Amino acid sequence: MIRFGIIGFGLHAVKRLMPGFAEAKQCKVTALSRRDMAKAKASADQYKIPLAFDSAEALCQSPEVDAVLVTTPNAMHLQDVLTALHHRKPVLCEKPMGTSGNECRKMVEAARKADLPLGVAQVFRFEESTARLRERIAAGQIGNPIFARSEFSFPATPEHPRQWLNDASIAGGGPVADIGVHCVDALRYILQDEVTRVGAQGHSDNRSGTVESSCAMTLEFSRGTIAAVMVSFRSDYRTPIEFVGESGVLRGDNALNVERPVTIELRRGWDLVETEIVSNAGAYGRQVDAFAATVEGHARFPVPGEEGWQNQQILDAAYRSMKSRKVEEVPLILRP
Repeated sequence: MIRFGIIGFGLHAVKRLMPGFAEAKQCKVTALSRRDMAKAKASADQYKIPLAFDSAEALCQSPEVDAVLVTTPNAMHLQDVLTALHHRKPVLCEKPMGTSGNECRKMVEAARKADLPLGVAQVFRFEESTARLRERIAAGQIGNPIFARSEFSFPATPEHPRQWLNDASIAGGGPVADIGVHCVDALRYILQDEVTRVGAQGHSDNRSGTVESSCAMTLEFSRGTIAAVMVSFRSDYRTPIEFVGESGVLRGDNALNVERPVTIELRRGWDLVETEIVSNAGAYGRQVDAFAATVEGHARFPVPGEEGWQNQQILDAAYRSMKSRKVEEVPLILRP
């Protein structure tokens, strides 16, 4: 049983991670950290977590922690990951992995040097919906994928608990960084292909601070698929995804959500020829169990740090494109 320590125990830990750990079979949470010790102790008491700390350093020093899950604001990921690795702790880092490709490179290189597992928590890779779309496309159900579309939006109201979302120095960007990374990673995973070029157009408003409030991106994949990604902090929660091929279409409304069942549709021409209903409810539990198996040496975590680094290369290109108003190249990272 792998014992996790959660660094930055906030909204995400409460809403997603603790329900996931409750379902997990190979791991549990034995420690948490928050910047305020009183709040850390209160959270530990509420969730029956044995140890509470007020710093990443103190948590990582604990012999009661086998692995660390970093869930702090994005700009803190680099230091928290390096701290965990320094103390010989395997690390699972929340997405986006950093605020720049250079930060992600430093994390990956540190993990390689320490010979420790480093994973990125792209939870959609553990969903049934993405798994089935990937399998169906690989099986040739729609022929060669020509177009793809992934959208993600939610209302980041002034009352949203993550007030730092509109501060580029902390978040690294707006919805492109926060939820666009999910769309990008899901498309890469399902298509089993890499993005080579990105074009992006963002929009800011009087509430978006130093980041974009909405953005439309065009991704060019190496095998010819062209994908549209649209993200926003202003519209209702929605996560539709669609793949248009030479001989059919696969799609699902809100196909990336974890709360409700997902209906995957296969269409040919005007006709709906097949539907499949799947559930993503167990994704968070599967994610931490998969990392626990890696820590125990039983398997390789399916989303290593290199995947987070490659995603960040795409995000970086999108932000360059917003400024240059040109299509930007996406460099492929060097893998061992």
